[in-house]
Amino acid sequence: MDRRSFVLGLPFALAGCGAPSVWAPDEEVMRAVYRHDGPPMITLFTMKGVKSGYGAHTSLMINASQRVVFDPAGSLVNAEIPERNDVLFGITPRVEDFYIGYHARTTYFVVRQDKEVAPEVAELALQLALENGPVPRSACTLATSSLLSKLPGFERINSTLLPDRLEMRFGELPGVVTQEYRDYDPDQDRSAEIAEFQATPETAVTGVSASQ
Repeated sequence: MDRRSFVLGLPFALAGCGAPSVWAPDEEVMRAVYRHDGPPMITLFTMKGVKSGYGAHTSLMINASQRVVFDPAGSLVNAEIPERNDVLFGITPRVEDFYIGYHARTTYFVVRQDKEVAPEVAELALQLALENGPVPRSACTLATSSLLSKLPGFERINSTLLPDRLEMRFGELPGVVTQEYRDYDPDQDRSAEIAEFQATPETAVTGVSASQ
């Protein structure tokens, strides 16, 4: 089962499922660290089926003392993006663009919800992501919602297995800005997408369309 197959289940059952640990070396992580000059931000990504409209995967981009993506049970693997247990480091504009384009295709689109937060809230989110550990498959939304529920200002978000419910609750928070990203690449092996990313300079964009 891949990351986009959302299977209903119970939290206690998921807790019993192991997940492999990925741990990039210190030198790779330190070399990749990126501090974005924008405001402290929590960004919820929801990957949704084009035909069904239902959510299939969730992740968080956190802009704190460094910018990372918490991608629980994610499948994106790229030598240029160090990972430690579902935390992707070095989320520069180029990597951000690639991450979105990697998921947007003919069968899936990406909903992005940005919320500015206080610096200490962003830093707590970063710390929780780093401490979370690897997430088993089908538990991406459970891990994401559980992390968010621990943050000041996000108390109305309850732990859930349902991407659409989390998207809805996040969207009810004050000040959230929402965009959709769509692309029309075939739903196939993403090796071509990765090769394009590796050949793209930091200042370029992939051309994924966004709408508010």
